[in-house]
Amino acid sequence: MKARKDERLRVLISRQRIARRVREIGRQITREFRGEPVLLVGVLKGACIFLADLSREIALDASFDFLAAASYGQSAETSGQVRLLKDLDTRIEGRNVILVEDILDTGVTLNYLARLLRGRQPKAVRVAALLDKADRRTQPFEADYVGFRIPNVFVVGYGLDYAERYRNLRDVCVVEMESEAKRRGKKQAGR
Repeated sequence: MKARKDERLRVLISRQRIARRVREIGRQITREFRGEPVLLVGVLKGACIFLADLSREIALDASFDFLAAASYGQSAETSGQVRLLKDLDTRIEGRNVILVEDILDTGVTLNYLARLLRGRQPKAVRVAALLDKADRRTQPFEADYVGFRIPNVFVVGYGLDYAERYRNLRDVCVVEMESEAKRRGKKQAGR
């Protein structure tokens, strides 16, 4: 996929590294749940690709459901308040639930969703996040399974978007505006 003319994409995490790490997380989940079924709950829309790949790496009976939540609205900054846009279709009482998210940044949305799910008396609730951007955390939260810890950069691909674009990239990429990319290039050249 080609970036818009004022944007530049730089690969941060390659598809090969993603595949290896997703495989490792799937094996870890398989070991920890020892033959028990799991319900993978994807947070729409970004977690769809991660959930699909992760599910194929889990050697257990696994079913899916989805939630949708919003804390950003039209802004690039979280409002601090989460709205549930789509609830589960499945009852989770007594079940092993793994909440699957594309990125853990402020912790606002995942705190809200984890509390919501725990209130429904599942047997267990675990959180799998492909990316963890700890520098952005405004509420304490740790995922049980983390693919990659990343710096505070704007990323797309592998389900993550920029204005609904780039979700289908196979790599996780940093989006830079051309002016940023040129400035960064000048700084590196001047070393």
